[in-house]
Amino acid sequence: MSTNTKVYLRRSTSEPDPATNDVEKEKMEVASELGSPTLNDENTGFIERGIKTMLSIRRSKRRSEKEQEGTGTWRRRLLSFQFPKSSDENSTEILDGLEEIVDKTETDPTEGKPLSVMEINELIQKKQLLEAFASIKYMEDEMIAERDADKYKDNPQEFLRKTKDVDLLYSSITSMIRSIVVGTLENHTVEESTLTSLVTLIAREEAAHPNTGCAPDPGSDLLGAPRKWREEWREAVKEGTRKRVLGIPMASKEEDKAWLDLHLNFLQKYLLTDLLKIKSTVKKCYPEEYQVCEVYVEAFHNAIASHLQDLSQRPLEFSELHSLLDWVANIYHSELFLGHSDLKPEVQTGNLSLLLTTADWDRLNDDYITFVKGKIKSYFGRVLTLEVTEKWEKEVPPEVKDNLYQSSVSFDIQSIIGEHMKLSEIISKKLKRKTLELCLAELHEFIPRFRKEFLEWNTVHDSPMFAPYFAAYINSFHDLLSGLETVFKVNTEELQKILAALTEDFTNVFLDKLRTKTQPLLKKILTKDWILAREKPDSLAVAVSQFSEHLQHTRQPLGKELLCHVHKYVVREYIVQIIRPKKKMNGEKRQQVRERINQEAKILNNALIDHGSDSRWLLPAISHIANIIGEKRKDRIKEYVKELTQDYPDIRKAHIVAILAVRGLGFTSRRMILQQGFHHTLESPDSEDGNMLFAEINVPATISCF
Repeated sequence: MSTNTKVYLRRSTSEPDPATNDVEKEKMEVASELGSPTLNDENTGFIERGIKTMLSIRRSKRRSEKEQEGTGTWRRRLLSFQFPKSSDENSTEILDGLEEIVDKTETDPTEGKPLSVMEINELIQKKQLLEAFASIKYMEDEMIAERDADKYKDNPQEFLRKTKDVDLLYSSITSMIRSIVVGTLENHTVEESTLTSLVTLIAREEAAHPNTGCAPDPGSDLLGAPRKWREEWREAVKEGTRKRVLGIPMASKEEDKAWLDLHLNFLQKYLLTDLLKIKSTVKKCYPEEYQVCEVYVEAFHNAIASHLQDLSQRPLEFSELHSLLDWVANIYHSELFLGHSDLKPEVQTGNLSLLLTTADWDRLNDDYITFVKGKIKSYFGRVLTLEVTEKWEKEVPPEVKDNLYQSSVSFDIQSIIGEHMKLSEIISKKLKRKTLELCLAELHEFIPRFRKEFLEWNTVHDSPMFAPYFAAYINSFHDLLSGLETVFKVNTEELQKILAALTEDFTNVFLDKLRTKTQPLLKKILTKDWILAREKPDSLAVAVSQFSEHLQHTRQPLGKELLCHVHKYVVREYIVQIIRPKKKMNGEKRQQVRERINQEAKILNNALIDHGSDSRWLLPAISHIANIIGEKRKDRIKEYVKELTQDYPDIRKAHIVAILAVRGLGFTSRRMILQQGFHHTLESPDSEDGNMLFAEINVPATISCF
């Protein structure tokens, strides 16, 4: 047996030694060996004490066999001893290093003897692992020698018991190794001497049990087999990091609504402290080959990944889901945690796996989008509800800013979209894009819903506030499209179609209200019997102005476009009243009618032009007709008809016939005028410049028959 494995431990000084003379004699036998030059090194004293102990074992062997019946076998001693579990008290004891063990042994002049299983186990519990390993290794080597010498051929059970004793002692050291490594993270201070001795222990075990790469045969004993304590160290690191992660404070949702935010903050704070401790203190206790920082970072990463996966399976609310995604996407690799400047360059994260699997990440993103969809729909619905309750029901006039009616609808919607895009962009650009798409989809549904609610409210209430609300909402929705295009870079082509339909519906209702307001006045202006109305000449213009002035507060060019619609509508309806069948009138009455029509047309046109209408092409229409009605000479009537057809190419023959009938001309006179140079023009009703007036006027049936 080689001298490096013949390691013994001192016996207790309180135990008597009756065989002193035999020991002295055996000392003489090895005196020459102890004086050999080959042993004069730093280990000589240690080996010398080992040899002394070996001699003591030989001397007391017979005595031990006699005492075996009273004291019991190693196995009975081991089984009678309960291994204590690791505790905070054990993990805070400072392990004596190898040098301290040697020094302590040298101060004890009493001869040693082999330790019992229980005594070795006590060394293990005191973290005197190097001393314990030396004794176990001696026991193992002795048993291997006895096995090879077939000593237990007739008593295999004895060999089995002793083999299990050795295996249990090695397992006890393994447990202590795990306890020490796990305690490295649990304790506030690092037991550097303990970790250094641990590295020495692992190195000695690997030297004593070379790993041949061959696993023991099934059923064979484990004597001499590698204990793989370096692998146990790695597993202990994983266990320690897992316990550390699971031990981070986490309140329940009932205790604190911000439970997840608090927990993630603690997770980042505590584990960053641990990693800094690993780099600054723990790392220097290990050889470079251990790659301590890399092993701990990977272990922490896997422990956190497992923990986050468990958290992700919980029923999370929207804010909790966002916090979790944000922590994974941003905080984890940021300077607040793994990217902290004090961890560099030892901590590298480039080779780490995904913190969440692709499937888990996609699932959480889908859950997030589902939440956003519900929130956007709810927020848009709240916008509409506020308009109904705070504006429509109370008939509160819209505010005017920069001469435009204002509505908060556009601002509210853009704020909602912007806020959720900002939140999703924090997590990823992909999620931001999905959020925007979802918001636009909800907006496609919201605008028609808003239109329906507004028109239903108008039908029920017929409020005078319809016109200003109409202008305010048209302004607001156009601002919304502009904001989507400029701020959010959205293609609003489909939304423009939806808004165009909404604008058309609102405009039709607006014109219907205008028609309802002006029809009674128009009918009173020119009665069937040509009795001039008692209303003032500006009464129609005033009525139209009161209604159409709201369009001045509509965003351009839409306001002007709508005002042009109103202008054309009023002129068209005025002409409709003129060409209605009436009784014949004499020359004096025709002159009065002519003057009254021209006067009203001038006031009406001027009022609309002043409000902002640029439909000057409508100005001569009523004047041409008034001149035809009031003219005596037929050649002059023919000239007025020619001017009318030139200014309004969409006029048809039926319209000319109706106007001439109002003038009081007979069938023959009307036919002659129509036959003299107007045939081609009157058969081409389409206007080249797009201005259509008479094409939208239906001729009364009694006139068309002519």
